[in-house]
Amino acid sequence: MDFAAECYRLAKLMPKAEGFRLTSQLLRAAASVPANIAEGWMKATRKHYARFVSIARGSLAEAETFLLLAARAELLCQHDLEPAMIIGDKLGRQLNVLWNQLARIPNPQPQTPIGTADAEH
Repeated sequence: MDFAAECYRLAKLMPKAEGFRLTSQLLRAAASVPANIAEGWMKATRKHYARFVSIARGSLAEAETFLLLAARAELLCQHDLEPAMIIGDKLGRQLNVLWNQLARIPNPQPQTPIGTADAEH
């Protein structure tokens, strides 16, 4: 949520002419990060949650790319971006850890029905 809020703060610094272009894309991607985490959390399975965390990771990368583009296009200064990039880096690492934990699917051991193992011998 902090990353999205920081992106909203930065959007206010961007020229009004960018409102329906880069700024709009930035805000959609940034808001998508916590929204996908929340949606995934409410899904019934670990696999679904992992999928939404993966989507959140993609949205984070997209938003970070828009911020870097805004700096290169001189719509925002690098100094203003630093807090968002620090938050984004930390969030990205956290999402990677979460995704790795969720994506680990234990290999179930084959179960022998009770009583059948003795019948074979």
